[in-house]
Amino acid sequence: QLQLVESGGGLVQPGGSLRLSCAASGFTLDYYAIGWFRQAPGKEREGVSCISSSGGSINYADSVKGRFTSSRDNAKNTVYLQMNSLKPEDTAVYYCAADPRRIACLINDFGSWGQGTQVTVSS
Repeated sequence: QLQLVESGGGLVQPGGSLRLSCAASGFTLDYYAIGWFRQAPGKEREGVSCISSSGGSINYADSVKGRFTSSRDNAKNTVYLQMNSLKPEDTAVYYCAADPRRIACLINDFGSWGQGTQVTVSS
C-alpha cells in the first residue's frame, strides 16, 4: 500500500528553522514527482515546492524562494523540506504528495498525499 508520512512540524519562533520529512512506503520515490503543499486556516491550499520525477528540477513558490529547500534522499526513500527564516505567515499544515507522471509538477496534480504536519511560527 502506497503511503506518505510527514514529520518534523512543530512550534518555532520567527526567524527559526524546521526540517520536514516525508517518508514513503509501499513504493520507491526515485521516479516520482514530489510536491510540498501547505494550507493555513481559512485559506486555500498553496503549492510550496515541486521536485520533478527525474529530480532534475525543483521549483519553489515565490513566497518561500531563498528560504526553503527541498531535497530527496533515495536511499532513505524520504524527501525533506528545509525551512529557514520562518515567518508567522508560514504557519500552516504542510503536506507532501507524490505522483509518477512526469507532468505532475507542471499540472500541479498528485495522486498520493500524506496526512500533514502542523507548522506554527509564533513568538
